[in-house]
Amino acid sequence: MSEESTPAAGERSAADGLDVRIAQELIDKARKEGVSLAGPGGLLSQITKTVLETALNAEMDEHLGYSKGAQPVRGDGNHRNGRSQKTVHTDVGSVRIDVPRDRNSEFEPKMVPKHSRRVEGFDESIISLYAKGLTTGEIQKHLAEIYDVEVSRELISKITDKVVDEMNEWQSRPLERVYPVVLIDAIFVKIRDGRVVNRPVYVAVGVTLAGERDVLGLWVGTGGEGAKHWAGVLGELRNRGVADVMIVCCDGLKGLPETINDTWPLADVQQCVVHLVRASLKYSSRKYWSQITTELRAIYTAPTVEAAESLFAEFAAEWEPKYPAMIAVWRNSWEQFTPFLRFPAPIRKLVYTTNAIESLNARFRQATRRRGHFPNEQAALKVLYLVVRNPLKNRQNITGKISGWKDILNTLALFYGERITGN
Repeated sequence: MSEESTPAAGERSAADGLDVRIAQELIDKARKEGVSLAGPGGLLSQITKTVLETALNAEMDEHLGYSKGAQPVRGDGNHRNGRSQKTVHTDVGSVRIDVPRDRNSEFEPKMVPKHSRRVEGFDESIISLYAKGLTTGEIQKHLAEIYDVEVSRELISKITDKVVDEMNEWQSRPLERVYPVVLIDAIFVKIRDGRVVNRPVYVAVGVTLAGERDVLGLWVGTGGEGAKHWAGVLGELRNRGVADVMIVCCDGLKGLPETINDTWPLADVQQCVVHLVRASLKYSSRKYWSQITTELRAIYTAPTVEAAESLFAEFAAEWEPKYPAMIAVWRNSWEQFTPFLRFPAPIRKLVYTTNAIESLNARFRQATRRRGHFPNEQAALKVLYLVVRNPLKNRQNITGKISGWKDILNTLALFYGERITGN
């Protein structure tokens, strides 16, 4: 260990030890005085009150230019002029504090600004609860039960509405010029529009040249998922700067491949294999599922297109007499199924399924399930955007970086040349 690193480690150890001692003293004090740590009147509320008032008095010292009890250093006649009380909402509950005043009424505190009833962090707590799918009424009840804080539903709505401008800016932000892979899918949520109906929310996730998955946007549709609406979504992505995409992974929606190639003519359209397998099982008896999935896996992991075609011919000969609709699903999708068979395993793993976007959709469903339905489009988008905004642990964004990306990027460069290397 170097001489420079030793003091830093020692200071860190001392600080950690001090934190532990302070925490133990607080617990001992709470036990001795018979008060709780949290909740109304709890020790944490008392400490928060002390910290806030100490900070406000320090701000007043800086404002006046001298500390309490000292002589004024300027001759403008301004000085302390008593205190006023106010109740502020904090993460540990409602706290009543004394706010110092000055004679000229020029003091503008930063810790607890004038007219503010909430300290920094309280709004984020409400937004976090909203992002988890709690309604304004549930958040109101939660704050009352846990923190003894009375907050109106109107105030909660006003706080969560603060993210709307941020969401609109995010939705219209410029995008990368090139994405090696874009995955698209839709999730359905219940929205009241005169009556409660299922509305599609279109989701696009792009994989950047740096290997980061990025949610490119969210769009609420008017009815069932359709290629016509996807045309508008993809057109918006192009208008926001996406000039070229190598591979677009999607489900088997009729007309979607043509819509994608109208937007990006050079893009390879890859139908999600998981969707194809699920569609196959929909038309077959459960008792054959294990056999069917095993045989299908041999097809979509075949080393070449020719090998896949040979295996599919055998599969069709075996199952078409019994399940003709299942075989039709694969025949109708064959052109969009085969592109990834040209690629080695790392790229196949990246594009053969929309699992990455479905994982995101699972978090969307978790946040929207308890809501029942949303009063309007904006309320639905607010919750979904907050899911995107809050990354998973140890991730910079909601979807994370792709493992082994450099190897994948090198392979993509062999297939797509200057479309990759020229950027």
